[in-house]
Amino acid sequence: MTARWGRRSHGPLFAALAALLVAVGCAAGGVGDDGAREPAEPAPQRSRPATSPEAQTTRADGTTSVAEFTSDINDAVDIAERYWTAEFQASGQQFQPIRRILPYQREGEVSCGGQALPRNNAVYCSQGDFIAYDVNWSVAAFRQVGDAFVFYLLGHEYAHGVQVRLGIRADFTIQQELQADCMAGAYLGDSVRDGTLKLDAGDLDEFREGLLAVGDDPDQPWFAEGSHGTAEQRTDSFFRGYEKSVDACDLR
Repeated sequence: MTARWGRRSHGPLFAALAALLVAVGCAAGGVGDDGAREPAEPAPQRSRPATSPEAQTTRADGTTSVAEFTSDINDAVDIAERYWTAEFQASGQQFQPIRRILPYQREGEVSCGGQALPRNNAVYCSQGDFIAYDVNWSVAAFRQVGDAFVFYLLGHEYAHGVQVRLGIRADFTIQQELQADCMAGAYLGDSVRDGTLKLDAGDLDEFREGLLAVGDDPDQPWFAEGSHGTAEQRTDSFFRGYEKSVDACDLR
């Protein structure tokens, strides 16, 4: 997946792969939690990952280097900021980008709502207005699934920040999570259509592969706290946004 900085038009806003990826989402300290605690010496907004595991599986597209991972992270955040800024402006609103993007390497290095973030996770914390992600786990996912998954991962967590800015709340976790998947799909689909992003061969398959890996266990009740949706639900939500833009994501 390649970033291209072009102009885009916007409508109104109204509106062991599975084992590696199963923790993705907002399980610890997501939308609406209190008392966020960041590292004693906060990292800059876009810190470069310090270390990463060796690649166990290398994709054919050669997505293996930490430098490429870092570039994709930065591009994903830049595009999300531009996308949501333009969407808010089209609706006569001002958008404030998410304050910080924090890579971490150890459990407890970052916390949200008084809860230490575990390894193998990515999360948006509303109180600190930051996205945090386990850099070692994220690089491993990048290597096994491909670079498209990085854009989805950041897009999903960024969508939670947009939900907070719009005052969107839901009765059940699964509703917010599936909406965030739809919003991630919208930001990516619109960015491809306007030329900001260029899909490389296999990127759509990488989206599908990653989404199939992050679905809830079929036995998990849909109404349980922390439920994100089955693999099929998450895939359907993402591609609904990807194909139909934000109008499909019930942002009214």
